[in-house]
Amino acid sequence: MTAIDNAVCEETCLHPESIRAARAEALPEADARELAATFKILGDPTRVKMLQILSRRELCVCDIAAAVGMGQSAISHQLRLLRGARLVKYRRDGRVVWYSLDDEHIAILLAQGIEHIKHR
Repeated sequence: MTAIDNAVCEETCLHPESIRAARAEALPEADARELAATFKILGDPTRVKMLQILSRRELCVCDIAAAVGMGQSAISHQLRLLRGARLVKYRRDGRVVWYSLDDEHIAILLAQGIEHIKHR
């Protein structure tokens, strides 16, 4: 029997105080749904790459497309999804649209994720 096979209680026993505390501390349903939607958006390697490069500097659509190795229309589609999830923002400077992360929390989330996968 492996450790995973053995990772369940051998008898049913409830701990009411622990259950009450866990319920009181649990994320509200609406927040849980919003966070899950954010992680779903982050579930695409292309979007993760885009966010990672935008965590370093502001870039225009042309530069993002060249850096990621995709066409501008595909990048624009991905940017629409990222904007909708409030992960990126943009500003217009004449005829150029510049993208950056929506706020520093996105950079922290990415850095923590990268640290997690490299930690072995």
